[in-house]
Amino acid sequence: MRALTRALVVVLLAAALGGCATWSWWPFRPAAMLLIRADRAADELRFRQALALYDEFLARYPDDAEAARVLESRDTVAAIVTTREELIRLRSQLRARESEVTKLREEVARLRQEVSSRQAETDKLRADLERLKQMDLRLERVR
Repeated sequence: MRALTRALVVVLLAAALGGCATWSWWPFRPAAMLLIRADRAADELRFRQALALYDEFLARYPDDAEAARVLESRDTVAAIVTTREELIRLRSQLRARESEVTKLREEVARLRQEVSSRQAETDKLRADLERLKQMDLRLERVR
């Protein structure tokens, strides 16, 4: 008899708790548990997972009392994800541009060296031309 009473109490308790799970104030209802997981993922900076969980919440429980807050949280997390992706893209572009700048600086240094070399060669040729002019003038005077 005692075992039957315990079994009846357990069945009634399970039924009561099962019914409570559908109440909006019950903290262990599936919607609340899903929201807790989503908020925890966002708090732990796992934004992609939080976004997926918020989306799942909104798909499964669109009429829940917390749906408005979840939508705001989802939009904030989505903005963070988008901003992070943009930051990654911009950093990649920056690295590519820095590489280009380095190559261009090396090219400028090479060209400056070449200009300097050509300038020295031009100065030498100009000096040689002046010497030839002087020699030609001397030869003209001699004749």
